[in-house]
Amino acid sequence: MNILFFLTPKTDCAYLEEDESLREAMERMEHTGFTALPILGKDGGYLGTLTEGDLLRAVKNLCLMDLRQAEKHNIMECTHRRDNRAVNVTTQIDDLVNVAIDQNFVPVVDDKNDFIGIVTRKAILQYCLERYILSERAAVASRRDA
Repeated sequence: MNILFFLTPKTDCAYLEEDESLREAMERMEHTGFTALPILGKDGGYLGTLTEGDLLRAVKNLCLMDLRQAEKHNIMECTHRRDNRAVNVTTQIDDLVNVAIDQNFVPVVDDKNDFIGIVTRKAILQYCLERYILSERAAVASRRDA
């Protein structure tokens, strides 16, 4: 199975661009309700992940007590505790699942490292649950017919 089956395309993803301010990042997270967003470079490549925790540490470390001050700082000034590991579009499903175990979403890039979308852990779990339910129903029907 191809990982594109699970892909949420870039056009449907919330993300940040590397030249956005801390304030813009906060507002994007508030508006979307997401606690982590991929950061894309000007060339469309995946640069990393910004989390609410990264933003809170930046506000603390930069002593930004006035939201207007956050407009003067770029999101790339934030130290990232960790970035979500990206996978290539040709990645095998078992490798995708191994990466998704530790991340809420997995950024997907093409051969030029251009961001093409994300695979959410939720999408993988939903698929697994559906497959499990189908196999259970088939097992019940098989026992009933026997």
